[in-house]
Amino acid sequence: MDRTVDVSRPPSRAAARPPGRGRGARRLRALRAVRALARAARALGHLVVPVECPGCATPDVRLCPWCRACLGGIARCEDGAPRLDRSDRPHPVPVWCTAPYAGCVREVVLAWKDRGRADLTRELAPFLRDAGRAAAAAVTGAPGRRSREVLVVPAPSSGRATRARGRTPVDELARAVAQGLRDGLRDAGAPPRVRVVRALRQRRAAGDQVGLGGRARGGNKAGTVALRRRARLGDEPRPVCLLVDDVLTTGATLSACEAALSGAGARVVGAVVLAATPPPSRAVRSDGGPG
Repeated sequence: MDRTVDVSRPPSRAAARPPGRGRGARRLRALRAVRALARAARALGHLVVPVECPGCATPDVRLCPWCRACLGGIARCEDGAPRLDRSDRPHPVPVWCTAPYAGCVREVVLAWKDRGRADLTRELAPFLRDAGRAAAAAVTGAPGRRSREVLVVPAPSSGRATRARGRTPVDELARAVAQGLRDGLRDAGAPPRVRVVRALRQRRAAGDQVGLGGRARGGNKAGTVALRRRARLGDEPRPVCLLVDDVLTTGATLSACEAALSGAGARVVGAVVLAATPPPSRAVRSDGGPG
């Protein structure tokens, strides 16, 4: 076979292209340039608005490893909330939390909720997913007919608080809890539909809860929560609900939410909170350890 090369024809563009000048190489260089610009933008952002761990002020990190380790100790915490007791229930509704509300955890929660650190949602979400997975036990162990759907219901915020924050932090928690609950129910072989429903509203603004005792908190919250007019609780005879809130203190808020949902025929089988105030008998040091 004659393999004579026709030198009269110019080489193809691909053959003439020197190494490192192809389309793939151009894409690689463009990707490197974009990454360099992103690093420069982050560095500039840190100069303009420095990022630090809200728990201990370690610079250049959203949440340092030490403060992160103070979260994630999923535990039941309803025993420290006296306002959760109801006369028609033999035991208070089970509540899971990710950490005690004290020390660095308290600073992290306050920064995330009220000090503009919405970026911490990404850091907190895995702990809420773990708590949601743990709360699946309340759904699978609930008496009565197995429900085809579970509603994750965030505690309502006042309109004033929502406007001041520009967001509804508890709704962000509820989405993470719902993801974990789905996983937990799937692991238990009971995978009903899980849906986040903003079913509740504040009927009237409660006074500031800070500094109030258990009885005063209960009176302050009594009658403040109601069902939204267009709340969609599904077509179950008694919808199964899991409540979500940011901080558990006496349980007055969760109790008001439970009363509103129960009045609409729903069953509240449990709750998940980001953090729970430890009772006086279990004081927590400023570093997060037991006193």
